[in-house]
Amino acid sequence: MEYLKEKDKIYLVAPSFGCTTSPYKERLDASIIKLKELGYDIIEGKNIYKSKGLVASNTPRSRAKEIMDAYKSDAKAIISVGGGELMVEILEHINFNVIKDNPKWFVGFSDNTNLTYTITTMLDQKTIYGSNAPSYFDLSYSALDTLNILKGEKKFTGYRKWQYEEYDVENPLASYRFDRKSVVESFHFDEEEGYLIGGCLDCLTGIAGTKFDHTKEYIEKHKNEGVIFFFEACDLNSISVIRSLVNLKYTGWFDNVKAFVIGRNLNFYDESFGISIKDAYLHVLSPFNKPILFNAPFGHLKPSMPIICGSLANIKYKNNNIKIEYKN
Repeated sequence: MEYLKEKDKIYLVAPSFGCTTSPYKERLDASIIKLKELGYDIIEGKNIYKSKGLVASNTPRSRAKEIMDAYKSDAKAIISVGGGELMVEILEHINFNVIKDNPKWFVGFSDNTNLTYTITTMLDQKTIYGSNAPSYFDLSYSALDTLNILKGEKKFTGYRKWQYEEYDVENPLASYRFDRKSVVESFHFDEEEGYLIGGCLDCLTGIAGTKFDHTKEYIEKHKNEGVIFFFEACDLNSISVIRSLVNLKYTGWFDNVKAFVIGRNLNFYDESFGISIKDAYLHVLSPFNKPILFNAPFGHLKPSMPIICGSLANIKYKNNNIKIEYKN
């Protein structure tokens, strides 16, 4: 896949939610203006400002067609305008052979795991688990690093500050206010290298065990270098995290895992039944006796470090932070 250059085309799609409500619509409008100012030619998919489907921009077929149109286009990158709830419905309408024959960068997070993960594990194509299109009005942190990946940057360092909630709900374009210190925790993790795969745990459990699950084949293909899983979650509480991870364990995903990197769940402070989110992850993953990084600076809480799904990466833990260098 080619990296972005000035005047290249970026295709915006809505495979899950469309941007019809505040603050997403205002932020998408401003982000399109910003991307054009940077010299990119923006192609607006027909669903990006719609809400015609069942909690989605349009019907599953229409959303899948928009993806197919984007892959058949001459755009260099495809960026989703939002996450959502039911992107999994489009998978049966996706022609993965078209994607295989027309490789492009696909960018998105949360519900977009349904494509970032399947494209990587089915086709061995890299994708970016990174900022959705409405984030680029503020070219700092997550959005800036996502663009830097698209332009070919290979080295990234985790962010030192983060925020738990939106502070200025009256102003959709307000600057972020990162006021909490980021402390990445290591459980026998010093430096690891392997192929990164993963995404939003809520979505991965919907893929596991289906015809779209090619995880074990992907791991076998890259067994010499090994695989590092990265996870975060949206709606899951600590008990749901345990159930989801156990499901993936039973499906055989972790049989040959090299390490785990855990980001920030949206329910960061949940303690259902007295069990914290950290304890939930450690309860299932620690018995594999593999290195674990917890509270890495990516996920549903801003800012979120973009991750190249399907890239061979060297990951270092130092000074309570994370450094990632992509090798390919």
